[in-house]
Amino acid sequence: MRLPVPLHLVPDRLRHAVRGLAARPLFAFVAIATLALGIGANLAVFSLVERLLLTPLAVAEPDRLVNLTVPGQTDIRVSSTLAGNETALFNYPMFRDLERAQDGVATLAAHRPQPVNLAYAGHTERVQALLVSGRYFDVLGLTPALGRLLGASDDAVDGQAQAAVLGHAYWRDRLGADPDVIGRSLVANGQVLQIVGIAPPGFDGTTVGLAPQVYLPISLRGPDGAVSIPDHAHRELHWVHVFARLAPGMTAAQAALKLDGAYRAAIEAYEPVSALTGTAVARHLALAPGARGQSLQPDRSRASLMLAQGAALLVLLIACVNLANLQLARGSGRTGEMGVRSALGASRRQLLGEALAEPLVIALAGAAAALPIGFAGRHLLGRLLLADRSATLTGTGIDFATAGAALAIALVALLGFALIPARRLATAAPARALAGHAGGVGRRGTGRLRAVLVTVQIGFSMALLVLAGLFVQSLANIARADLGMNLDALVAFTVEPELNGYDRARNAALYDRIDAALAALPGVTGVARAQNRLLANGYSGGGAAVEGQDGGGFSTYNQVGPGYFDTLGIAQLAGRGFAPADSAEAPPVAIVNRRFAEAFGLDPAATVGRTLRLNGQRLEIVGLVADAAYAKVKAPPPPQIYLPDAQSEASGSMSFYVRTTLDPAEQQASIAAAVAAIDANLPLRSLSTLREQARVNVAADRTISLLATALALLATLLAAGGLYGVLSYLVAERRREIGLRLALGATPARLRGLVAGQVGRMAVAGGLLGLAAALAGGRLAAANLYGLTAHDPTVLAGAALVLAIVVALAAWLPARRAAHTDPVEALRHD
Repeated sequence: MRLPVPLHLVPDRLRHAVRGLAARPLFAFVAIATLALGIGANLAVFSLVERLLLTPLAVAEPDRLVNLTVPGQTDIRVSSTLAGNETALFNYPMFRDLERAQDGVATLAAHRPQPVNLAYAGHTERVQALLVSGRYFDVLGLTPALGRLLGASDDAVDGQAQAAVLGHAYWRDRLGADPDVIGRSLVANGQVLQIVGIAPPGFDGTTVGLAPQVYLPISLRGPDGAVSIPDHAHRELHWVHVFARLAPGMTAAQAALKLDGAYRAAIEAYEPVSALTGTAVARHLALAPGARGQSLQPDRSRASLMLAQGAALLVLLIACVNLANLQLARGSGRTGEMGVRSALGASRRQLLGEALAEPLVIALAGAAAALPIGFAGRHLLGRLLLADRSATLTGTGIDFATAGAALAIALVALLGFALIPARRLATAAPARALAGHAGGVGRRGTGRLRAVLVTVQIGFSMALLVLAGLFVQSLANIARADLGMNLDALVAFTVEPELNGYDRARNAALYDRIDAALAALPGVTGVARAQNRLLANGYSGGGAAVEGQDGGGFSTYNQVGPGYFDTLGIAQLAGRGFAPADSAEAPPVAIVNRRFAEAFGLDPAATVGRTLRLNGQRLEIVGLVADAAYAKVKAPPPPQIYLPDAQSEASGSMSFYVRTTLDPAEQQASIAAAVAAIDANLPLRSLSTLREQARVNVAADRTISLLATALALLATLLAAGGLYGVLSYLVAERRREIGLRLALGATPARLRGLVAGQVGRMAVAGGLLGLAAALAGGRLAAANLYGLTAHDPTVLAGAALVLAIVVALAAWLPARRAAHTDPVEALRHD
């Protein structure tokens, strides 16, 4: 392959190009900034795509890892986490059963993300912990940064834990990378543990989206006297995630067959009959690829990230088209120079190298400028998309991989925006160029090419405007969504006394005291509590069935206190709410929502009085309420069972809801003071209005809406700039023709119409192209939309109107210039 310029001449060509760009600083700035924005947007989005969807765990041989799952598992009591839903959860005794059957096929490990109160050196804070089995680190093939990692001896006795491993980032950022921490003690949930090691750098656990600050043995003592987490004895609560490393020579299918045999043996020995259906349990164990760990975050973010990546690529294409137009305009001024070089004997290959020198400098400068834009965008997108979990998705500093990606994108873009203009410039006829008649390497051909490029820009801009309009409208629909309750003037917060060492009896008494203290505050009109916080992506669920009805199904549930429905504004449709008489000694009762009645084949008018079974417990339905959102704003209300918390075990955490007639922001201070008066060491987590909680719940939707809007605006501005440049060029090119028209009696209005006709043809063609692209990509956007379709006519019309306004503004000045041309000067031109 022959290079356009010999290597020894490259520095001279680049220096000459730099001097040429320095002489035209506005052109250089616009070109470099255009490319930097296009590359930076792609770096920001692709870094998240790579981290969430493509990158395997930073462990030894990740392809040998498999995740244990139970497809279709619903007839269980679960406590879900970001690591997986009910199909990826096991009870702890089952994990140990499978562990005993692992020999020869795989090595199993278990884990569970769990917040803890961590006290070290006199300071207590709430941190993200990961409960892990003794073989967790061995299965992953990791070595410690300092000390040792947890081993099989550290979880040998259930309910006893003595060791802890700190996450590398936590040790570095919070403890100053102090090597003397090894051997010191910390307190986790009131239990004294010894720090035995530091996890390796770059390892953030096996759940994408969560960065554990401390790793604790899964044998950690659980709350006293209750079925909770960690719980080592009961088979009714599924809370453990399990994965394995396949033994050498063992396939996933072979391992699945052996482990499923052990799974079925445990089912037949301990829970052969489903508490839901009363029939034999038919569940079977399966293995899924585990190279990227266990996390729901990739699936939650996949569609949004793919849309964002597509939009970023469109912006880069628009930037390249814009730069191609700039290069064509720049080439018009270099025609004479190239003619002289050709006349002096320069070959076309040499001329091509000379023409590519400036674009190469622009590409290199654009790549360098894109790095800070990409890193800033990656950090911002990570925080917006994943809220407080962005630490596992964003790095610090400029790494070689990102710098290399920026350079690669820039060089590919160079081919896209510079090759055709450079080739046209290098192949100009010397005689015509020197005579001054080429007008930029073939005026008519160049003008047509620039018009085509601008038409493509308009089309891409139209597609992005439609995409932005869809997400903005979807976000507006979410804000207006009827969640089945009144979110206004409602303050919410969560307390976790279990993390402060409270036992179950003290928890129940504490919750009653908090209730009373909040109800006594000025302006408070209602107080309620619930075990699971609303609109926080978490839920409890289990197998349910109604006596007298065939079959059963999965239902969510929540333990709530008296006054819950009145305080939240959830309508009572039949029966009654919970009363103080629904105590632990009273017959078990439940209230269901309308969706539950529909899902389980009940007549809403005859639901009250029926008996249901939830996780094997018989409950009388005493009330029917309207549907209300539970874990997610966008998800339809699920079948839901409400249980009186007085008839349930006092949870280690509780969320409270306070309705007030005062300003909710002011009321938050008095709420915090009231709780502090009861226990000054009890922190309030996520103290906010429920309206704000709903906003946090749709953070990903808001992020994709903001990103799509920003990219659409950027693309439209680039297209407007390209259109303005083309029209200015065309007006200048046709200056003599315009002078003749004016001399022959053409009116300014007619000349404006001439320009408007050219604009209209490009705008219509580009708009139709963009509309087709938007409709074709609408299927991908549909999964993320709420309350509208991907071809909503209002959005399509709005995008077309915005584009028409922008095009008209871009065309106004060239049209005005054409209408005010001096005929005498124009006829002297050329």
